[in-house]
Order: sequence, then structure tokens, then C-alpha cells
Amino acid sequence: MDLDAFRTTTDRRVTAVTAEEMRDVDRVAIEAYGLSLLQMMEQAGRGLTRETFALANGGSVVVLAGGGGNGGGGLACARHLANRSYPVTVVLDREPAALSGVVAAQHELLERMGIPIRTDVTALETPALVVDALVGYGLEGPLRGLTREFVQWAENAETTVLSLDVPSGIDATTGAEPGDAVHPARTFTLALPKTGLRDTTGELVLGDISIPSGVYETIGIPYTPPFGHEFSVRLTIT
Repeated sequence: MDLDAFRTTTDRRVTAVTAEEMRDVDRVAIEAYGLSLLQMMEQAGRGLTRETFALANGGSVVVLAGGGGNGGGGLACARHLANRSYPVTVVLDREPAALSGVVAAQHELLERMGIPIRTDVTALETPALVVDALVGYGLEGPLRGLTREFVQWAENAETTVLSLDVPSGIDATTGAEPGDAVHPARTFTLALPKTGLRDTTGELVLGDISIPSGVYETIGIPYTPPFGHEFSVRLTIT
């Protein structure tokens, strides 16, 4: 936990949490308050879409999605983009059959909508924006396989990258890069900033996913709601 690393543009202090503390936030929100993973995923996807509007400027978007909650937020974002006639392609880092739970449900929605879904970046045209929704705060060691390949592609593409929650390949707690990693122009982090984002060089936006204040009180995380009447706020690093 870090009480002093991040502030809003109105100089309100925002507590940063480690990956383990964020796991506790999600667990208490679900077990004690009844929030569902799908509800939080939808909030994340909608907020991510707002950031996409600001960066893509109506151009094409490629969403790189993993199989966890981070990927599910990316898939929800792809649905919102398609509903608004944005040209969007989803690239999964695994076969669709390997998806499960609410992430599989998000994928099924996209299939029914006819949104292009693929599992490779071969001959993929460079989009106006890449959305990195591969790995969030659950990173364990260096990226491997298709995930690593997609991160390398995003890093080498001459375009803007927007990451969800934590840039893929960066440790959410320490900021370390055990292998290949994304270095986005902007990160849309969820609920609270992660301590590993202290050294980020891109813009940082904090998104509201409707976590009740009592969740933080239960865990012992100092919390003053930072959003006011908005659903996202820009953060500065002190």
C-alpha cells in the first residue's frame, strides 16, 4: 500500500494498492457485498471504451485480450465499440474453447454480433489504436507464448497503445518487467491505482467500477472517493 504516490488533478490523494491487496478488494466486493465479476467487468469495459474514443479518433481498433478478467473487460469494450460502428478486431491469446465463465460469455456475445475474432497478428493491418487487455494485476513471471508474441507486436507497431488496469508484462506491485512488456501511451487502471504504476511514463486514468467504500474499510485501506460526479479521473504521480 502507498498513501502518497498518486493524486488527482484536483490534488486529492489516492491510495495505491499491491496486487494482493487488489485481490482482497475483489474478493470482499464479491463475497461480502454481492457484486459480481460480470458487473465489474462491464464497468471496466465501458470506462475503457470512453478512453478508446479519446485516443482512436474514429479509427480502427485492435483489442488484444487474455482469458482472465482483464481480457473480459477488453471484450466488453469491443462490443461497445462495435455498437458504435467502430471498426474493431479482437485478437485472443488462446483458442476460444479455452475460455471459461463470464469471459466465455463475453466472447459468445461478440461471436453472435459477427465481430472479427482471431488468435494471431499475422498480416494484421496497423490500427489507429491497440487496446492491451491481455494481463492485469495477475502477472506471474515473464510473458510466454502468444501473449508474449502479441506484446512484442504491440510494442513494435507504430500506433498508440491503451492498457487496461496494468500494462501487460509489468508487475502490478513492484513495476518490474520480468520479460517483454507493454509501454502504453495511457493506462486505464481500475478502482485504485496499483503501486507498480509509480514509474509509468504514460498517462494514468483511474476508472470507477462501483466498489463500495465499505469494501476498503473492511480491508483497512484508507479511502476517500476520488470520482466526484465523474466515472474516471486523471492521476498524477508525486
